[in-house]
Amino acid sequence: MKERPFAPFVRGSRRAFCAAVCAAGFAACTPLRVVTHSVSRAEASVPAGHYTLDAHHWSIVFDVDHLQYTRFVMRFDRAQGTLDWRTGGLETASVDVVIDAASLDTNVPALDAMVKSAQMLDVARYAQIRFVSTRFERTAEGRGALTGNLTIRGVTQPVTLDVTLNGYAPNPLTKAPTLGFTATGHFSRAAFGLTTWYPAVGDDITVRIQAEFEQPPAGAAAQSETQ
Repeated sequence: MKERPFAPFVRGSRRAFCAAVCAAGFAACTPLRVVTHSVSRAEASVPAGHYTLDAHHWSIVFDVDHLQYTRFVMRFDRAQGTLDWRTGGLETASVDVVIDAASLDTNVPALDAMVKSAQMLDVARYAQIRFVSTRFERTAEGRGALTGNLTIRGVTQPVTLDVTLNGYAPNPLTKAPTLGFTATGHFSRAAFGLTTWYPAVGDDITVRIQAEFEQPPAGAAAQSETQ
């Protein structure tokens, strides 16, 4: 069959139209602004001051051995924290983090109820899990061992976390000075009197933390201090 004279033009027009539609759809589904962003891992670049835990960018996860099959994972959904960064960097900084114990989430509602009950965390009587730093031992630039007092169910014990400063920069979206950290560690739950279900559930608790701290605007900081 002989091809119509305008067929190549029609096919080309269709391709152009489809490309334009796809491009428009892509633009509608992506941010209006493309951000080029980099952070500094030099502690000296971080402005001194008071920082608070970014409410939307953090995670605190515990895991524990289950019948020697797996490490069973639980997370916490609500926490607040403050970081005071002083001249001298990590060695002089201090952190105070409070976790809402009732926000524990294992993804199994029945198990959540068991862990929160008087058998284990007893969140009705002990609503908070708290970590307050006491000292930092440097191992490298931006890295070291952070020791602090961890309080669970009314019992306080020292716990050490391996901490890495992932980087600092003004947040490209909020413009707030922001620091990011990774921390890992472990502790014995028996040290806090939490021996229920042992040895089916192991004693060693592994902790994994990701956290962003941001410096609030000067006006907001002053207002919070007067309240």
